[in-house]
Amino acid sequence: MTYKQIKWLILLLPTFSVGMWEYLRHSILEEYISMSSGNWVSAIIVFLVTLYFLNILFGKLEGMQQELQRERSEKAVLEEREKIAKELHDGIAQSLFFLSVQVNKLEVDRNSPNYQKLKKTLQHIHDDTRSAIQNLRTGSVTSDVTWISSLHQFFDDIENTHSLRIYRDWKMADHSLSTKEKIELFACVKEAIINVIKHADTDEVWVSARESENGWFCEVVDKGKGFTASTQSEGFGLKIVKDRAVSMGWDLEILSDQEKTAVRIKGEAAA
Repeated sequence: MTYKQIKWLILLLPTFSVGMWEYLRHSILEEYISMSSGNWVSAIIVFLVTLYFLNILFGKLEGMQQELQRERSEKAVLEEREKIAKELHDGIAQSLFFLSVQVNKLEVDRNSPNYQKLKKTLQHIHDDTRSAIQNLRTGSVTSDVTWISSLHQFFDDIENTHSLRIYRDWKMADHSLSTKEKIELFACVKEAIINVIKHADTDEVWVSARESENGWFCEVVDKGKGFTASTQSEGFGLKIVKDRAVSMGWDLEILSDQEKTAVRIKGEAAA
């Protein structure tokens, strides 16, 4: 029912209802209802009919106000994110690029482990910065469609820019997560995949998500070289995933050996 239709109903229905009541009262019920009682019934009819449609109208107005406020908040966030992305691009990203060029010009043994380690570190920082800029410019993840499309868009971008095939088995319904949970889970999945690109030495990764009896379950698995406590300490990326999981009250499990790594996140259903 549109806003205009509700306005016309508020104007016409009370009048129509009273007219019908008066017709019935004088043609059929005149012998049974006194004039005073009939007048009270007329007032009650007008009140109830008007109250019913006013509640509908005010509900729509409140919904419109909330939607307008949400759109204003999202616009402000997007503008700020675009500003930060521009500053990152014009500052840090360009500085890292020029630094990489200078490193390549160094008259050193380019096959030495220290040189290769420095070059690899610069490349990782540059990739992280570009990823941060891209994430800032993808917009706010607030609605169901935007969230799921952004998730798959990220997978597509990774496959197009890296030699990595992402097998997807996403069977979790959108309403299973709150808005904040969507944002945090999105970040955890992205961080897990970035870690695969950096450390796993593989070209395949499996991402799955499904609902469980009391909540949901998400997993990122690769069959790369993995790591053990004796071969590699916990990276900064996995620490970020742990911190996010702890802040959301999720159960996080990271299993790895020399042939496989799995990042598993379990959460309760959104209230």
